[in-house]
Amino acid sequence: MGGEKKDNLTTALRAFRIILGNPVSRALIKPSLKKYEIDGRELPALYWALSIYAGESLECPLMIRFQADIIKLLLKLGIKVARGDEEAVKEALLRDPHIRRGIWVVLEGIAKYGVTVPQRLAGPFLIVWNFTNMCNFRCKHCYQRADRPLSTELSLEEKLNLVDQLDKAGVAAVAISGGEPTIHPDFYRIVKELASRGIHTSVATNGWTFADKEKLQKAIDLGLKYVEVSVDSAKPEKHDEFRGIPGAWEHAVKALENAVDAGISHGMAVVMDKDTYQEIDDILDLAENIGVRRVIFFNLIPTGRAEDMVKIDLTPDEREEFMKEVYRQMKKRKIEILTTAPQYARVTLLESQGRNVTPAHFYIGENNAVKTLAEFIGGCGAGRIYAGIEPDGTVTPCVFLPLPVGNVRTKSFKDIWETSRIFNLLRDRDNFTGQCRSCPYRNICGGCRARAYHYTLDLLGDDPGCIINRRVWRDILLHGKPKGVTEVSWVDESIIMRMPVLYVPSYYRAVEVSAEKLLETEWVKANE
Repeated sequence: MGGEKKDNLTTALRAFRIILGNPVSRALIKPSLKKYEIDGRELPALYWALSIYAGESLECPLMIRFQADIIKLLLKLGIKVARGDEEAVKEALLRDPHIRRGIWVVLEGIAKYGVTVPQRLAGPFLIVWNFTNMCNFRCKHCYQRADRPLSTELSLEEKLNLVDQLDKAGVAAVAISGGEPTIHPDFYRIVKELASRGIHTSVATNGWTFADKEKLQKAIDLGLKYVEVSVDSAKPEKHDEFRGIPGAWEHAVKALENAVDAGISHGMAVVMDKDTYQEIDDILDLAENIGVRRVIFFNLIPTGRAEDMVKIDLTPDEREEFMKEVYRQMKKRKIEILTTAPQYARVTLLESQGRNVTPAHFYIGENNAVKTLAEFIGGCGAGRIYAGIEPDGTVTPCVFLPLPVGNVRTKSFKDIWETSRIFNLLRDRDNFTGQCRSCPYRNICGGCRARAYHYTLDLLGDDPGCIINRRVWRDILLHGKPKGVTEVSWVDESIIMRMPVLYVPSYYRAVEVSAEKLLETEWVKANE
C-alpha cells in the first residue's frame, strides 16, 4: 500500500471506532448483516451498501439503498471527527474491492462484538491456503514437510466450493502457498476464481515456475496481485544447499526480476535465523540490485522439517538486535523491510520514541494515527485476523500452528471461524498466561502463538523469542523442548481443548489415530 492509502485506511478505522463505539450506531448497522443475492453472489447488505457508497451502480432492493444511506451518514460523521477527507477515503479504499471486503468484516465485527482491542473481526483479513503438499524442492525448514501430493487433497470441485465459502465469509485476501502451488494443475484456475470475487490473491513460491516470464504473466492476467519469492541467502550455493535443488537461487532471482519487470507487487521472503542475521546487508543489497521493493524476514518456527532447528534459531537478544537492525535499515534504504515477529511493533514504538508503530507484515510509517491500525491488527493474528487451510480442507489458526479446528468438507468456513473454541480463546488475550498476559505491549504484539506452542506446548503461554521472556528461552536451552503427542492425523477440537498442551506437528495428516487411542497414550495420562 502507498503512504496515502495507509493514512486513509487509518482514518477510516479511527472513524469506525469513534462512531460505532456506542450501542445506537451498532444497532443501526445490524440490519445490514442480512444477506441478499445479487449477480449470483449471496452477501450481506453491508457489502452491497459499501459498494454503492463507493460509487458502484447496482440493481438491488430498496433496503440495501437505505442501508447505504445509513452507512454513508455514519462514516461521513466519523471521518469528519477523525479529521479525514471523506472523498479521499472513498477513492483510496472503497473503490478497491479487497479493501472494501476488509472494511466489511471490520464493520460487521464491531456490529456483532462492539469495539475490542485488538478488534474482533467477523471474518479473517487473510487466509494462507496450503494449496498442495506437492513440491519440487526439499527445503530444510519446510513447515509443511512438503514432498508428494496427499491422497486426501481437495478436488478441483471442492476447491471451487472453498472459494465460494471464503467469499461468503468476507475474506479480503488469500495467499496461496504449499508445497509449491505454481506446479499444481489447478493453480491458475483458482487464481482466476479468487480474483473474480474481489479477493486479493497472492502466491508464496520458490520462484522456479515464475522464472519463466510467460507463466508469471499468465497468472497476472488472471488476477494475481502479489508474488512473494523465498530467498535464503545472498550466496547462490548456500541457498541451493538449503533448498536441496541446484539452480534454486538462480530461478528465485529470475522470478523476482520478472516480477519487477511486470510491475506486479512483490516481495522477497527470508527466514530469520543465525545465518541471515550475519547476512542482512548482503541480502538487502541483493534485493536492491534486483529492484525488489519489499523484503520480509519471517520468524523461524520449529515445526515440520524445522522441528529440531533450535540451534540456528535466534536467542531473544539476537532477535531484538535483528529487529532493531531491520528498523535502522528501513530508515536508510528505499525499500520496505518488514518482519513477521510480532515484537517488531514494540521495537518500532520504542526506537521511534513513540512516533511509529509497525504491525507485523505491515509498514505504516510515522503518523499520529498508526497506533489505531496496530491495535486493530494486534500483532500475532492466528485465529483472529487470519487462518490457515491445509491441502485437505482442514482449518487451523495458522499454517505454522497445525491445530485442526474443523474441515470445510464437513462444515462451512464461516461456521468454523465463528464457533471454534481455539479461535475464540486466541481472540481474548485475557486468556493468555505468563508475561504475555500482563505485558504492556500485548495489544500490539501478543507474542507469536506458534512459537509459544511449539517451544513450550502451551498455546496461550509465553513466546520464548521475546527479551521479556528470556527465562523461558534459557529453560528450553537447559532442558530442551518438551515432548508431546507426535502422531495425530485428526482429533475433534473438544479433545484438543481437554489437553491444552497437545503437540501436533505438521505431519499429523500422515497417521490415523482415533480420539480414543489418543486419550490412552502414556503422555496424555501423565498430564491429566
